[in-house]
Amino acid sequence: MNDSVAGQVSERAMANAIRALSMDAVQAANSGHPGMPMGMADVATVLFTRYLKFDPADPTWPDRDRFVLSAGHGSMLIYSLLHLTGYADMTMDEIRNFRQLGSKTAGHPEYGHAAGIETTTGPLGQGIATAVGMALAERILNARFGDVVDHHTYVIAGDGCLMEGISHEAASMAGHLKLNRLIVLFDDNQISIDGPTSLTESDDTLKRFDSYGWSTERVDGHDHEAVAAAIERAQASNQPSLIACRTIIGFGSPNKQGTAATHGAPLGADEIAAARAELNWPHEPFVLPNDVLSAWRTAGARGGSIRGAWKTSLAALSDADRNEFERRMAGDVSAVAREATAAHINALIAEPKTVATRKASELALDALTAALPEMVGGSADLTGSNNTRTKPMADIVPGSYNGTYVRYGVREHGMAAAMSGMALHGGIIPFGGTFLVFTDYCRPSIRLAALMGLRVIYVMTHDSIGLGEDGPTHQPVEHLAALRAIPNLNVFRPADVVETAECWELALAAQSTPSVIALTRQNVPQVRTAAAGGNLCERGAYVLAEADGDHQATVIASGSEIEIAMAARERLQADSIGTRVVSVPSWELLAAQDDAYRADLLNSSKALVAVEAASTFGWSQLVGDRGGVVGMTGFGASAPIASLYDHFGITADAVVAAVRERL
Repeated sequence: MNDSVAGQVSERAMANAIRALSMDAVQAANSGHPGMPMGMADVATVLFTRYLKFDPADPTWPDRDRFVLSAGHGSMLIYSLLHLTGYADMTMDEIRNFRQLGSKTAGHPEYGHAAGIETTTGPLGQGIATAVGMALAERILNARFGDVVDHHTYVIAGDGCLMEGISHEAASMAGHLKLNRLIVLFDDNQISIDGPTSLTESDDTLKRFDSYGWSTERVDGHDHEAVAAAIERAQASNQPSLIACRTIIGFGSPNKQGTAATHGAPLGADEIAAARAELNWPHEPFVLPNDVLSAWRTAGARGGSIRGAWKTSLAALSDADRNEFERRMAGDVSAVAREATAAHINALIAEPKTVATRKASELALDALTAALPEMVGGSADLTGSNNTRTKPMADIVPGSYNGTYVRYGVREHGMAAAMSGMALHGGIIPFGGTFLVFTDYCRPSIRLAALMGLRVIYVMTHDSIGLGEDGPTHQPVEHLAALRAIPNLNVFRPADVVETAECWELALAAQSTPSVIALTRQNVPQVRTAAAGGNLCERGAYVLAEADGDHQATVIASGSEIEIAMAARERLQADSIGTRVVSVPSWELLAAQDDAYRADLLNSSKALVAVEAASTFGWSQLVGDRGGVVGMTGFGASAPIASLYDHFGITADAVVAAVRERL
C-alpha cells in the first residue's frame, strides 16, 4: 500500500473519509445505501488520487476522463469524492442535505444537478451501457482530431449492473469494437439486496467478459497497490478491461460488514459509533480533519497542469481543426440543419415524391449528414429497413473509428444507452434505428435520455399496422401513446417526405430534448406540394387543408393517416360539408402552444374527429368530449396492408361516418 500522500496522510485515512461521510449522510437522511461506498472507498481513492484525469476548477474540460458510477444507489461515493476533491458546488451543506428536496445530492446521481456527475444512474446496468457510448465517442473524436481527445472512461459497477440484460448487450458491443479506453471496476462484494449473490447466479463473470473480448482480472479491492497495478495493466491493454475488485460491503462496520444489512439502510447510531472505533475515525459527523481534507484537495488540484498542457495542444491545431472541434463541442447546429433542410425541401417541392416516410428520412439524412459530420448513426441490425445509413457515411469497425455509422447488432437497449453516452460525451449527435414496436426494449434508456435532457434521436420505423404481413408481434399499437407519456420527449410522426424533413430539423435543434421519429414502411403521397415559407411542424400541428365554404368539421391525424383524413375531407366537401384537415406531427410541440392557437386549430367547428392507426388512448385530450377517434382498440393481425385497414375500420368511410354522427 502507498502509506502516504503529500508526505503525511495515508490513503487508508483518505478512504475512511469517504466511509465516514457516507455513513453519516445516510444516517442523517434516515435513507440510503452506505454499504457500497464503504466497500469501494479504497478502489475509488486509488482511482481519483492516482489515475483519473479531471480538474474540479473546470468540470467540463473536454479531454477529462469520464467517471460513471453505474451502481448509482451508492451515490454517497461520488458525492464524497466530489466534495473531497474540491468541486465548488458540492459543499458540506449539500452532503448534510443528502436525499432532501432541492439538494444536489439526490438519492441516485442526477446529471445536471452537480458538476462532476457525468450521467444519471440508478437503474442498474444503465451506467455501464452509457459508458460504452462515452468510450466510443472518445475513439471517434480521437480518430478525427488526434490527441486533443485522448482519455479513458472509468466505471464502478456492481453485481446488479452485471446481472441486468443491458450490460450483456453493452459489454458484447464494447468487446467487439475493441474500446480499450473503457475500464470497469467491478465491486465484487458478492452481496445483493436479498443476500449472497449465490442465491441467484452461478455464472463466472470474468469468463463471460473474456468471451466478449475483454481483458479481465481479479484483485483484492482493499489492497491499494494491487488495485493500482491492475488499473495500469488495463490502461495498457488493447481491449476494454474488467477488474473484479473483491471487496467487503460496508467495510469498517464491525457487526454488519459483509452482509446485505449494509446495502440499503442506515447503519444506526450504535453501529456507526462502533465503525468509527474500527476505522480509527474519532471525528464528529461531517467533520473532516484538516490534513485529510488537504490531501484530498491536493489530489483534486493535480489536474490543473494536465488541463493546461491540453490547452496548449488544442492551440497547436490548425485554425480549421480547432474551430471545427470547438464547433462540435458547442453543439448548436440549428442554423446548419435549417439551411440543409430548406434546400432539401425546395427540391421536393420541385419534384414531389411518393415514398415511405422511412425512405423520406433517408433522403433528409443524406442532406443532413453531408452538412453535419458529427452526426453518428446506426441501427439495431435493421439498416436496410430503418434506412439510417446514408451516402456520406462509412462503417465504424473494430479498432478503426474513422466512420460515422455503427452496426449495433440486435441490441436495442444497449444501442439506446450507448447513444445517451455519446450525447453526454459531447461532439457527437447520435441517431439510431429499430422498429417502433421495439421501443419496448429500449424504453428505460429513452426515459433516462429525456430525464437528462439529451439530444438523442431514435429513428423508429414500421410504425403501425401498415407494416402488414409480419403481424401483431411487430405491429405497434400502444407504443405511440406510451412514448407520448414520457416527459421531455418529442414524438414525431410525419405525414410525408416534407414533414419528415421538417421533423428532422426540429430534432436536431432540440439540444435538451430527445426525439422519436416514427416512420412508415408503406408509401405515402407527398401532401405538401407548395413552399410554406417556414417549418410548419414546429408548432406541433397546423392546418394542412382548409375547409371550402362553411367550416363545419375538422379531421385531425398524424403520419400515414393524413392520407385517410384527406380522402374523408374530399367526400365530405362533395356533400357541402366544409372540412378542415389538421396534421399533428407532434403532440408535445402542440401542447407548448398557447391556448388561443390550439382553440383556433381544433375548436372552431361543430364536428372534430381524429384518426390514427394506433391506440386511441390520449386522443381525447385533443378532441374533448364532443370529438370522435378512429383508431385501434386491440392488437393487429397478419395480412396485406389494405386488408388490415379495412378490417380494423381505419378508413375514410369510418371518418366520414364519425363526422356525420357529430353533425
